[in-house]
Amino acid sequence: MSNTWRLEASRHSKEACIMLLVALFASAPNRLQAQPALSVQWEDLTAGDFVHAVERAQGVCVLPFGILEKHGAHLPLGNDLINVRYAALHAAQQEYAVVYPDYYFGQIFEARHEPGTVAYSRHLQLELLQETADEMARNGCKKIIIANGHGGNNHLLPFFAQSQMSSRRDYVVYIFDHPDLRNQPGRPPLKSTFGGHADEAETSHTMVSRPDLVHMDREASESGRDQNRLQLPEGLYTGIWWYARFPEHYAGDASGANRVLGEFDMKAWADSLASAIRAVKADQMSLRLQEEFFDKAQHPLDTKQ
Repeated sequence: MSNTWRLEASRHSKEACIMLLVALFASAPNRLQAQPALSVQWEDLTAGDFVHAVERAQGVCVLPFGILEKHGAHLPLGNDLINVRYAALHAAQQEYAVVYPDYYFGQIFEARHEPGTVAYSRHLQLELLQETADEMARNGCKKIIIANGHGGNNHLLPFFAQSQMSSRRDYVVYIFDHPDLRNQPGRPPLKSTFGGHADEAETSHTMVSRPDLVHMDREASESGRDQNRLQLPEGLYTGIWWYARFPEHYAGDASGANRVLGEFDMKAWADSLASAIRAVKADQMSLRLQEEFFDKAQHPLDTKQ
């Protein structure tokens, strides 16, 4: 075999190797894209994928918490759940977490006079939420973030979190409330000066999350003005306060709602929840302190002063 032939064969062999490597690298992105990404939605995952999803989420799962109630004449009954789940899904896509399916079993007794309201009994609300959290934890969600989308849950959820201290648990419940977006730098200005329910901001949010469910042609058919029918001194509370002020379940003026405001707010909401997910992933102290507390609670007389 001549040296010339050997050199030629070697050159062809090297060229073939280079072409093979180029082909492999060129096809790598396509192969990666072909592998299905893990959904953040609990209900979309297969049983096998769910195992990988919980591992990837480091045991962090989000429970978006809404309600079924009237939102003026122009927004859907499930508005709170629609918006909080939108924020949760977009947050989990930023910082991976598993997002629980639609959950609307909260406190809404004050809207029982309106059509479409579903108001579960107080004991069922707490029992169902506890069993849901227990089942989430049994499936590996050792850090559960309840993301609240409904103002009527503002007392229920902190109480639920506090009640987790009643007996030993191997998981932690965190409550994430709707962030205050009013003073966010760069936020588009609002036309209205008052609100709180189905108002300009909330309507703008739904223009982003479910624009097909916003009926602005019906907005002016009811008034969102405060009726101010109950005069009580500061510090005195009664459950009829909301009905006394906003019997139509509309608080504000939604006429200035717009998609620009909605996109700004929903992004800020999702970003804030994504930051909360990151903080919960990094939290190594809460569960440790719970274990310490439960140990001491079994023998309170032995607790050192």
